Amino acid sequence: MRFKIKTPRPKKIAKTTLSRFLRKRMIYYVVPNIVFNTLVAYASFQEVGFTHFFEGPQSLARLTLPMAIFLPLILTVDIIKRVAVAADQGAIEYRIAEELNKNKFMARLGIIHAVVTGLLILSFLIFAQLSLSKYYKLDPTAMAILDGVLAGILSVLFTYLPIQKLKKHLYKPEPEITMSSNEQRSILQ
Repeated sequence: MRFKIKTPRPKKIAKTTLSRFLRKRMIYYVVPNIVFNTLVAYASFQEVGFTHFFEGPQSLARLTLPMAIFLPLILTVDIIKRVAVAADQGAIEYRIAEELNKNKFMARLGIIHAVVTGLLILSFLIFAQLSLSKYYKLDPTAMAILDGVLAGILSVLFTYLPIQKLKKHLYKPEPEITMSSNEQRSILQ
């Protein structure tokens, strides 16, 4: 007896434009990231009552750096995957070129975004640490809000930035011309 494993089909996406599709996805990314990252940072920092950039059990770097690395990676891969599904279903006006290896493109671009963003945030934290006194204590509420704002900015940035790179591989298909059966008969005669 043979069993056939069914792979789930992607949910049918409603017909829309690429810009509307991206705006909707951006809202889905921004709101949870701001709320989640602000609440986690607030709860962590309130435990101690203050925070430092790199020192202590609940430092700003300990929460911010993983977010700055993994958020761009995950968002880049997810948005490219979703745009590819929408393009395959014909839900957006573009199609992806057949010669593009989507998995390789997603992985490479996601890793580049993660490394660059992580290094940028790390350098900013090091610069801020060197600018302030070693014993300077950071306000936990302000740092939690800053962490949430950073998550929101990264969510917006990495919704649109991967698509700018993907646009090199997008094209608009030629519209199909449909003829009535009478027109087909007249051409054949």
